[in-house]
Amino acid sequence: MRRLKHLFEKNKKWAAKTTEADPGFFARLSKQQSPEYLWIGCADSRVPANQIVGLVPGEIFVHRNIANVVVHTDLNCLSVIQYAVEVLRVKHIIVCGHYGCGGIKAALESKEHGLIDNWLRHIKDVYRFHQEKIEALENEADRFKLLCELNVVEQVANVCHTTIVQNAWKAGRELAVHGWVYGLEDGIIKDLRVCITGLDEISEIHRMK
Repeated sequence: MRRLKHLFEKNKKWAAKTTEADPGFFARLSKQQSPEYLWIGCADSRVPANQIVGLVPGEIFVHRNIANVVVHTDLNCLSVIQYAVEVLRVKHIIVCGHYGCGGIKAALESKEHGLIDNWLRHIKDVYRFHQEKIEALENEADRFKLLCELNVVEQVANVCHTTIVQNAWKAGRELAVHGWVYGLEDGIIKDLRVCITGLDEISEIHRMK
């Protein structure tokens, strides 16, 4: 029970299968990582970044938290973004939410959930920013779905407002920030058509000159 033996066995089988398919895979992987993508996604176990976009380990740098939130005081998230942009020099940052997100659902509720309520305040702020648009929908399921999408849009903006990303743009770096949402029911990613590639595409109040 303490050793979780079945997971070690699964690991050995996975490593053997991977080596059989590509004998040099782990040798290459151990030398360096040079991904083009940073994925900021939800911690939900049903949304594994590599698998849903069909990439192998080493091809995508990943940060996950409850409801894929980017907060300017979250040193964990900011450190990941800085490392991805300044060291790995990724070309794309993808914020990917998902429909049916438990964090979004909890934020829509009025009941207490514990410590996580402090984190969910950020999502409640997204609701407040777009309250009129959300409450114009009569169906609760549609409101839930829309908030999942709007949360992604707001987090894309938050990524773009960091000094890390703006400094990269000011230096002439090729860097795009994308907003996507994943469907648990069909496994398909939806492009929310939010793609920011430079300072001139963000609000003037947030631009660092």
